[in-house]
Amino acid sequence: MKQSICGGFLRATVMALGIAGMMAAGGAQAEDAYPSRTITIVVPHPPGGAVDGVARLFADKLKAQLHESVIVENRPGASGMIGAAYVARAKPDGYTLYINASIHSINPLLYKKKITFDAVKDFTAVSLLAQGALIFSVNPKVPAHTVEQFITDVKADPNKYTFATSGFGSAGHLAAAQFLYDAHISKVPIVLYRGSAPALSDLVGGQVSAIMDPMLSSLPLVQSGKLRALAVTGKARSPLLPNVPTMREAGMKDFEFYSWYGLWSPAKLPPEILSKLEAASSKIMDSPEMKERLKALGFESSYKNSADFTAYIESEMARYKKVIDAAHITVS
Repeated sequence: MKQSICGGFLRATVMALGIAGMMAAGGAQAEDAYPSRTITIVVPHPPGGAVDGVARLFADKLKAQLHESVIVENRPGASGMIGAAYVARAKPDGYTLYINASIHSINPLLYKKKITFDAVKDFTAVSLLAQGALIFSVNPKVPAHTVEQFITDVKADPNKYTFATSGFGSAGHLAAAQFLYDAHISKVPIVLYRGSAPALSDLVGGQVSAIMDPMLSSLPLVQSGKLRALAVTGKARSPLLPNVPTMREAGMKDFEFYSWYGLWSPAKLPPEILSKLEAASSKIMDSPEMKERLKALGFESSYKNSADFTAYIESEMARYKKVIDAAHITVS
């Protein structure tokens, strides 16, 4: 009788261990199964701008890498903060991702009291994707054909001129503010728009005079003659605009500015999902096809993994703070 009881106990123990093992294996399989449903990439700007363009290129390739549907959802407003706040509140399961430009790291330096999330702590920085210089362009009716002439004309009659920006705190906004500060121009307003598309529309129509804007959105208008490029903000001339000087060549000492684009998720993304997204991002951004497509739009692939991207954000925020403080940029 005792032997039978012991045998039953052993059998029950083995079965229990077997069930536990099956459950553990099932849990591991569930983790390995990511993704198993549609992934949404939130873009906190309207369709048609540079961020949207980069996001849609990336989403198409991410779908192929992860073998799952990937959609882009535009949630514009408040210089990107509406979409960012939405992502900050989302579940960190890898199914809600976020692509934005450098404005994500600029907003907390400007909206210290109004921002409802922490742009660093409430997000996992997954990877840096791309970066690109801006085009300093003007409406063709503006007389100036050089940066030097533009500065002279503006100083002679500042009331005739305005700068457009695709968003308060965007790379274009800070670049314009730095230019005006460096050129000692204080009376030219920077007009805020909700995205590149409406800003460029008004620039073409002559409602505003100038803009510093990513190539993806501005280049077609320059190439068609609807806008005139005075300079590019990169270290070297763009192969897409070989006859357009850099800001340094145009006489603006040490002037160099880029818009960069990154991939984030909500904070506390599980390490195994982060690793999958890092690997997928690396393959996408390092592929010859992606590099060529970005190059044609005025960008370069600039992949960084999560740790390096996090460090890069920290250094960029320190640089942006210097520009904001020097130019006295404040939220009205």
